[in-house]
Amino acid sequence: MSRPPGNTPHTRRRGLTALLATATASALLGGCFADGATPGDGGGGGDGKRIRVAMMQPPRSGLSPLSDDAFKLSRWSTAETLVRLDPDGDALPSLATDWRQEGRTWTFTLREGVTFHDGSPLAPADVVRSLSAAATASPKPRILDGVDLTVRADGPRSVTVTTTRPDPLVPHRLSSPQLSILAARAYRGRTVDPVGAGTGPFVLVRADGTASATLDRYDRYWGGRAEAPGIDVRYVPDGTARAAALRSGEADIVEAVPVSQAGLLDPDLVTEVPMPRTNTLYLNTERGAFRDPALRAAAREAVDARSIVAGVYEGRADRAGGLLGPALPWAAELRTPVRRTAAKDPKGARITIGTFTARAELPEVAQLLQQQLRGAGFEVELDVREYAHIEADALAGKFDAFVLSRATVLDSGDPAAYLYSDFAGDGSFNLSRLSDPAVDSALATASSTATGEARRKAVVAAESAVLATDAAVPLLHERVIQGDAENVVGAAHDPRERELVTVDTHVR
Repeated sequence: MSRPPGNTPHTRRRGLTALLATATASALLGGCFADGATPGDGGGGGDGKRIRVAMMQPPRSGLSPLSDDAFKLSRWSTAETLVRLDPDGDALPSLATDWRQEGRTWTFTLREGVTFHDGSPLAPADVVRSLSAAATASPKPRILDGVDLTVRADGPRSVTVTTTRPDPLVPHRLSSPQLSILAARAYRGRTVDPVGAGTGPFVLVRADGTASATLDRYDRYWGGRAEAPGIDVRYVPDGTARAAALRSGEADIVEAVPVSQAGLLDPDLVTEVPMPRTNTLYLNTERGAFRDPALRAAAREAVDARSIVAGVYEGRADRAGGLLGPALPWAAELRTPVRRTAAKDPKGARITIGTFTARAELPEVAQLLQQQLRGAGFEVELDVREYAHIEADALAGKFDAFVLSRATVLDSGDPAAYLYSDFAGDGSFNLSRLSDPAVDSALATASSTATGEARRKAVVAAESAVLATDAAVPLLHERVIQGDAENVVGAAHDPRERELVTVDTHVR
């Protein structure tokens, strides 16, 4: 974990911008933390100050744990999983205290003394319900791509998870926030409502759509009483407004500070952590110009990632040498040269690049890519929208190319799941529409290899197989840039973006 350098001359020239940003933020926030920000108005005794959090993206699926919204529930410490991961990605106990494997079956022993936020005790039936809902969802949580599992109770304190073939990653998969264990009240038909249904130190008491969320301390938490009496969350998609909320004192914790704003903040309030997140240009291999491997190669050769890192990210990112970045240092050590297809002249081939606005840098990245690809002979148009309005079209393959910031070990701590999801023929997030037998074979090998050095080598081999197709052009690896007010203690700085406010986080 490292602190960014102090202000540069370039930063000082933006002083007026900082003042304007603060004024803009005040207008956008409009006192949005006024409700529930008073110490003592939450549950759990009310002592201390509530934590005000400005988050980047509003919920996309009503905070359903079966979607990416699950990571919000995890970052607020309201929903928990059977297993958690340590900083090295190894599985540790959480709602399960231990586990063992026998062939295709894993048996998990449940922790005693755990209650849901509605007061009901954690029982095997709750685990069966939650995991079965995930396993039969359509679409499945991406951590279950290529995995079929069944869950059943095995006595009063244990459950068994059985897969169709031996899977060495079952405990790691069960650490994904998308496989959180919720109370029976959360499941009503096809919807999953996490309000009042988790097991964590904070209970979600109100979810106001795409505007806000309110959490109070849960005093019966099995892991001990939280330091803070509650959390008040506001969704602030505008990066300038988020940064200014920290500067003006309207927020205590601000996630995803844009690189353009980081240099305008007091360096002591900003923490920068290398993260397993890669910005990638996905090329549509199924239709359009990039169905031709030689044109994909031409696009790859035209991209100058170094200028993107310097110009858009102001050096606060790492140029990509592959899909897996410096947060997984073993990848670079095992990587070997990739055999590439020869490029050919695009001769004015028309392409459309899509991206979204929630990550402030992505539209700028797309603009630079447009210039670079035009310089190589492509005719390039951009389509930039809010994520909620563009995701379906991206998944349906309606763009020739798509710029995406993608976490590579977010779900399981193991990149094989990400590679499968994004590049397997039946992967649920296959933006490149890739269907390549060599890639599928390499991914299957990586997925089935036992954890350890052999699995890491298989993962890097799968990465090489993907890169050889030029279905994806990795650009850069992001860093977590988080802002914490000077009176915040114990905020998590998690490269995997699973933790933010923990049982120990509080405001002095």
